[in-house]
This record gives sequence, structure tokens and C-alpha cells, in this order.
Amino acid sequence: MAAVATPATVLLAPATPALAAPGADMDQVVAALRAISTMRADFVQTDRAGQSMSGVLTLKRPGKIRFQYEKSVPVLIVGDGKALTMIDYEVRQVQRWPIKNSPLGALLDPSRDVSRYGKLIPTGNPGVSSVEVHDPKRPEYGRITLVFVKNPAAPGGMELASWVALDSQNKRTTIRLSNQRYGMAVPDSTFTYKDPRATGRRTP
Repeated sequence: MAAVATPATVLLAPATPALAAPGADMDQVVAALRAISTMRADFVQTDRAGQSMSGVLTLKRPGKIRFQYEKSVPVLIVGDGKALTMIDYEVRQVQRWPIKNSPLGALLDPSRDVSRYGKLIPTGNPGVSSVEVHDPKRPEYGRITLVFVKNPAAPGGMELASWVALDSQNKRTTIRLSNQRYGMAVPDSTFTYKDPRATGRRTP
């Protein structure tokens, strides 16, 4: 089984700068983020060794996210608005991280000012915009680089296509999204989990 990134790593990484102007300004990127109420997408997660896993991501702002991995990966990652939790059903282990302490807060936390902590990274493509977010006073939180593609059908006219993460241990993780859908009803129960420590081994 490929290594599963921790919630801190899943959210976080600097893209390689190019030499052309960005495709959108920071206000447009922030507006596109805030325009997402709910989203569901397929994802492929790749670690620095090139190992990949796939699954389905569900997002509900503010603060909620779920990474449902393929059936062969007995791991679930959920964010309930306050914390990110990684549940490993194989070893019956649960780990939690405050969302506010993670770069994923750039995507989930409505109080996080992306324009304050982010900077645009040139991409070389006017249809693609990239913003790197990190708190220089909290380098241990790592960084996240969000990549948007212009799409008139997406909220705010820009579609979140991928992100790259680099944590404080230099663990790099890339998340690529496809088949994005928006605006569906998502119950809060989507962001709960069965605790394997209390119930024995369970599949997510």
C-alpha cells in the first residue's frame, strides 16, 4: 500500500515558478474559493516517491472535508470544521490536527485571509493561476499551493484543479482533482467516522 499522507501533508507545497504573468489576480482567486459552497471530485494523491492512490473528495464550506480512499486503502481523512482526523482502520489508530494549524486552513477556514498569507506564483499559462499560502511566523505548519483553471461553469469562474503540499519534514504530496461537481446537498454526517478503537476493526 502506498504511504498515506497525514492531514497536515495532504494539505500543503511550492509549485515551480514560470516566467509569465499569472492568469488572475489574488482577489479573483479568493472570490473563487469563497464561492464554493459544496464540491465533490475524484482525486489522485501522489507522494514524493511517485506512489499514487485515488478516491473521492467531498468539501463543504466552512471547514468540512472528506478524503474517501479507494477500497484497498483502509484509511479515511475527515475534517469537521475544527480538526482534521486521520483514521487508520488497519491498525485501529486515530490522529487529530487542528485545522487552524494546517495550511489546509487556506481552503477550509473562512477566517483565514488568503490574500494576507498567499502570493501568486507565475504559471506560464494565462488560463491557470497558482497561489502559494503559508504563514512565515509558523513555518512548522508547512505550505500549500493551490492551482486554479479558468472555467466559466465553476463558482467564481475558476476551478480548483490541484494542490501541492510540503510539510515541515519536507514530505511532498500532490492532489489532482477531476470530475468536479458543485452545489449538491451534503449532510454533515458525511464528515463523521466510526472510531476503530471503540468498535474493533471497521472498514471506512
